[in-house]
Amino acid sequence: MHEQIRALAVVAARAAAAKKGEDVVVLEVGEILVITEGFVITHGANARQVRTIAEEVEDKVAAAGGPKPLRVEGLDDARWVLLDYGDFVVHVFLDEVRRFYDLERLWADAPRVAWDVDGAGAGASAESPTAAAR
Repeated sequence: MHEQIRALAVVAARAAAAKKGEDVVVLEVGEILVITEGFVITHGANARQVRTIAEEVEDKVAAAGGPKPLRVEGLDDARWVLLDYGDFVVHVFLDEVRRFYDLERLWADAPRVAWDVDGAGAGASAESPTAAAR
């Protein structure tokens, strides 16, 4: 994943975490899925929280100098909100919807991007799923 794209994906991950997004994951899917470089995946407890997370991601990515999403889908029922930035895609799920679709299992071969909430060393490297499990 290109450094600028990784940096914006980490901004999105931190924004989701700031609004209590659960189990925030950043995956490098570019080698597997040609249409985008990365996924940011998280979930909220209810539709209101899902919307709040999606709005915070959009605000923080823009504040970091990133683009507006090319498209936003799912805000009406807020079960699965998709923010498509072209180079990366943010998926904000309701908890049960995330478990049903289980994107992490589907893209299990994709390396995870290391990041943390307060920024120390975040986004500095990507790990393969097997390295992350060690």
